[in-house]
Amino acid sequence: MGLPWARPNNSTVSRLRARDLGSEALAGLLQRPGRSVLTMLGTVMGIGAFVAIVGLSQTASGQIGAAFNEQQATQVIVRDNGAAQSLNFPPHADAVVDRIHGVIAAGVWWPVQFSKAAVSAMPAAGQAGLAVPVIAATPGALAASGAMVHNGVLYNQFHQSHAQNVAVIGAAAAAQLGITSLENQPAIFIAGQPFTVVGILSGDQRLPALELAVSVPASTALRLWGPPASPAQMLIHAQLGAAQVVAAQAPIALRPDNPHLMKASAPVNPAQLQHAVTASLNTLFLTLAAIALLVGAIGIANITLVAVLERTGEIGLRRALGARPVHIAAQFLGESTALGLGGGLVGASLGVLTTLAVTIYHSWTAILDPRIVLAAPAAGAVIGLLAGLYPALRASAIEPAEALRR
Repeated sequence: MGLPWARPNNSTVSRLRARDLGSEALAGLLQRPGRSVLTMLGTVMGIGAFVAIVGLSQTASGQIGAAFNEQQATQVIVRDNGAAQSLNFPPHADAVVDRIHGVIAAGVWWPVQFSKAAVSAMPAAGQAGLAVPVIAATPGALAASGAMVHNGVLYNQFHQSHAQNVAVIGAAAAAQLGITSLENQPAIFIAGQPFTVVGILSGDQRLPALELAVSVPASTALRLWGPPASPAQMLIHAQLGAAQVVAAQAPIALRPDNPHLMKASAPVNPAQLQHAVTASLNTLFLTLAAIALLVGAIGIANITLVAVLERTGEIGLRRALGARPVHIAAQFLGESTALGLGGGLVGASLGVLTTLAVTIYHSWTAILDPRIVLAAPAAGAVIGLLAGLYPALRASAIEPAEALRR
């Protein structure tokens, strides 16, 4: 077997076959396997991060539709845009909005403001008030909020229609007031007015403030304390996919004479949210992957250049035996490309495994474009090729006589 760059018979020009180039490049890398592995790590990290980031961002985007908070996606808020110390919601606002197609429940609520703590378990004359918030809410607001009852019941439309002195308290407020059971029909006092506690909440999905407060019928609050000091709100629980339509129709249904008194807001469209989240994730993490790839390319270029300097005598000997400058350049380009390709293969594999591990852990459905996986090793090879250009040109420019003297 002759040398890979040996001159064939009756030819004055040496040739380097692709198979020989591959074997020479592999031999050059295997001479220092530890250095080669460490050199590939930069590319492995960059390609692996790229594949994992793309895979996880695509998977996360696919989960947004399913994982998008259904409570928020089905929630519409209508705010009173009128003047302070007024209530622009009509008396039967709950029933009016309930007639809109796609509405499950709706109700008006507002915080009742007092000059000092007004809630106590005993008459105000006998006990100082506690700093427990008081919320005026219609029965529809409690239903729309998803309030869950731990003990007792929620007040209903009868209590609302007759402005009854009844209250529903959250678990935290009940603990402050020392109420643990409703067996003896406990009463509380709000600004000196007695209220019978009919229910204790165990949680609330859409109005967490209710868990810390005392809720009373809105009609009772209007009778005792007048219009709200701060603008009232309506909470609407809509069917999935109906929130945007309900938000557009609610102000007109509530105040056909002046819809501008009502301002409705619906959740962000999930498709828009998905696009925004995906774009942000891709921009941030792909930048980090690009930095890792740049570090890997610099590492390959540096190690290849060091190899050129260490193997100057070998380069001179090969030139003296017939290798042309292009053959020397091709050999070092082959080595750097092989480093990049190896890093790309390992990195792509690690990226896919990372994506699978995360999706399995979260019980997601993995989504990864196979073109990304197939292109990753090629990208690593291109990075290695570009990183080896300068060292290869340095190696091809070495003269045989000068190299052999070193």
